Amino acid sequence: MELSFGASDFLIPNYGFTRFIFDIDLSSLTLNIESKIISTDCGNNLSHRFHMTNTSSFDEELLNTKMSSGRRRATSFDLILFRIPEKLNLETQVWDEGVGYDFNDFDLSSNNPQVGGGNLIITNDKTFSERPSNWYQTTTISTWDEPGIYNNKNNGVVNYQDLIIVDRQHFEFGNEDIDFDMTNEINGILNGTISNVSGWGIAFLPEVENITGLTETYSVGFFTRHTQTFYEPFLETTYNDLISDDRNNFVKNQENKLYLYTYQNGDSIVLDENPVVNISDRLGNLKIGDLTACTRTRGVYEITIPNVFVNDKSPCEYYDTWSNLIYNSHYIPNVENQFVLKSLSNRIQIGTSTNTPEIFGFDFYGIKQDEKILNTDIRKVGVIIKKAYSTQTLLSNIVAFYRIYVREGMTEVQVQDWTEINRTPNEYYFIFDTRDKIPNQYFVDIRVNISGQKDTYKKELSFQIVNKK
Repeated sequence: MELSFGASDFLIPNYGFTRFIFDIDLSSLTLNIESKIISTDCGNNLSHRFHMTNTSSFDEELLNTKMSSGRRRATSFDLILFRIPEKLNLETQVWDEGVGYDFNDFDLSSNNPQVGGGNLIITNDKTFSERPSNWYQTTTISTWDEPGIYNNKNNGVVNYQDLIIVDRQHFEFGNEDIDFDMTNEINGILNGTISNVSGWGIAFLPEVENITGLTETYSVGFFTRHTQTFYEPFLETTYNDLISDDRNNFVKNQENKLYLYTYQNGDSIVLDENPVVNISDRLGNLKIGDLTACTRTRGVYEITIPNVFVNDKSPCEYYDTWSNLIYNSHYIPNVENQFVLKSLSNRIQIGTSTNTPEIFGFDFYGIKQDEKILNTDIRKVGVIIKKAYSTQTLLSNIVAFYRIYVREGMTEVQVQDWTEINRTPNEYYFIFDTRDKIPNQYFVDIRVNISGQKDTYKKELSFQIVNKK
């Protein structure tokens, strides 16, 4: 996809510009929210960013050169992300993607009398397809209220000044990737405060589109979903579903988190209401009462225990009782768990020597090394963290992260940035959804933060995602 401005051989006056429109399928995101896989119940907001990869982002030598079409690569410009407006009668402007193309056939044969003079004659003009959607039509039987969606001189029926601009991005060199913030836009659609959205558009600022007197056409190119490479555009949704269970290491003088995990026949379930938690000592005396848990993710309920154990002796055993357990209108008996209050000194080392850096080893389950996985799976990947060269010494209180990427030659293309691994009383794990992943070879790095160091272990796990026929 190329956005261009400047000189044009096909318009009078001799300048023109293009715009790009697209839509996003939010059905998978909506389904994950409805099923509580994605939850904001614990006070975490969703953020959304739209990404497109620049076709010239891989080689700086491409800067200021010409594309195969003869257009010069643009530099120093701004792109806007705008919402496609409703029709003047407030109906949604429904449009089809279309089957358009843009190319010319040139006659270079010796029979062309003007070839020797250095001029080319376009004998078969295929500059554009008029099949909708296009600059004028949304479908075969309907048109845009304003050709090109809006008028950049503010003298049409739909004007630039009336557009909703979602975000704006500056491109200094012209080889930067698109990274638009769509958080408020997508959240508004998800919660129903924004409606009748039929897509979005990307364009140069009107001040750029309206430049006249140029002798060349300037453009910037991005990969679309039709690319044959890994660089399809995508909407990146970020939310916090981290589980940091302190049941095995509940320390006084700080906040701690406890969790309840709910399953039926091995599948996580969502309770009708959030549980209520009471904390009591071993004699049955109530320490904290009526704490309402929140939903961290589907089947996982979190409670934050405030720092109320300052004057309590340690180690000392306490009980957390979870009540208000209702599933499909059926009341489930209270669940009582226990934890041991430990002194903060358990996490502090004071002495005359420094810590010796530790080396870790990792085992995985849920995905096998070099496994071929269909892009229909959702995998729970368990990570066993242990001391290197040891088969027995498992570690239960480590801050570890994972990162997923693919390789394109010598370049690592990030799929998921460093994300903390979930920690429960019995395992470390993360969830990997293959359904939105492009078939390729994937690699997993592990990073452990300890002793003031951030040690990265490269390519600990490798697997392939393949298409299902």
